[in-house]
Amino acid sequence: METVVARTILSLTGPGIVLTFSLAFAVFWLIERRLLYLPVLALSCLLFTLGSLSQILGWPPGVGANALVSGALYTLAVLLTVQGILLRAEKPFNWWLCLAVFAVIMALLWYFFYVDRNLTARIYVQHFGYGLIMVSATVPLAKRPAPRPVDRVLFWVLLLFALHFFPRTLLTVGSWIAPGVAAFANSVFWQAMLFSIGLLAAVLALTLLFAAFSDVLHDLRRERDYDALTGVLNRRGFGDRIDTELPVIDNPVSLVLCDIDHFKSINDLYGHDQGDVVLREVGKVLRQNARKHDIIGRLGGEEFAILMPDTDVEAALQFAERLRAAVEAHHYGLPDGATDVTASFGVATREPSESWNALFKNADTRLYVAKRGGRNRVVNHDNTLP
Repeated sequence: METVVARTILSLTGPGIVLTFSLAFAVFWLIERRLLYLPVLALSCLLFTLGSLSQILGWPPGVGANALVSGALYTLAVLLTVQGILLRAEKPFNWWLCLAVFAVIMALLWYFFYVDRNLTARIYVQHFGYGLIMVSATVPLAKRPAPRPVDRVLFWVLLLFALHFFPRTLLTVGSWIAPGVAAFANSVFWQAMLFSIGLLAAVLALTLLFAAFSDVLHDLRRERDYDALTGVLNRRGFGDRIDTELPVIDNPVSLVLCDIDHFKSINDLYGHDQGDVVLREVGKVLRQNARKHDIIGRLGGEEFAILMPDTDVEAALQFAERLRAAVEAHHYGLPDGATDVTASFGVATREPSESWNALFKNADTRLYVAKRGGRNRVVNHDNTLP
């Protein structure tokens, strides 16, 4: 009797830990409602806990009913975990596929109990099925562009959790499984499953909780460093990036300053809302035309800057001219008959050992020359590109 009680208490440890994570995800979501994947993960942990309790406590009574109820709870928990992870990664959330997978697994569990009773087959259906579901979730995660370190850790933890179902099931399931609840509870398969799933589920839940904290910090940094209107770095964020990256760049580096022509007139004639539209669209044009490693910032008002590593003066001039033409050709939704939106550009290339202040001053001087010389042009030294 004491052995049974001790085994039951030990079996309840894993579900208790997972239930704690369910509460943690729920509380975190109440604090950060923007993270919509948190309630999904909270529900998945709760369903896993209920599935474990269903098996451990034998509810509902009856082997068949218990197998189907616990199987349904486990399957839903796995599907929701995968959907929560994909939702965090902003990948498609396919409920119809989830329902189809759930229906297939439940149909097989029903068949291998009520039609062809086979415990080994039911174990393979569940554990291989769960492994395949999780492996399939790692594919879109692997294709995610520019993942952060926490994303890489989450990918490998999920992949490890997914792959462990296969060797662990193959090594612990065999003809030695005897009929009866007591024999199954004492089997190597059951004990290994409790240990491995309990441990890896806790590691996965902890990684997801850490990822949620990381997401909050990432959003706070983005709000601090990025201009909400244009989507480029604000003055502070741009300055921090310059301080970090400029000193370690040995190759030629160029700076392009951009100023929207007659922006005050746009605000005066069409209102500040339309002026905001122009700023937002110019920011979009800059982001679309710059390279991935270029640093784009809004320095204030209608003035933007693009720092271009590994770019000599000729390449910078060509880029600025393409950018000038793109700004002029873009549609801004101004009323019919309105003057085209244009911009002026000043370009400077850093000389060896030249400071940021000197580089900025040279580009700013040339921007002033471009505006004084008629606007809608690119200036480097005393040369204006057509």
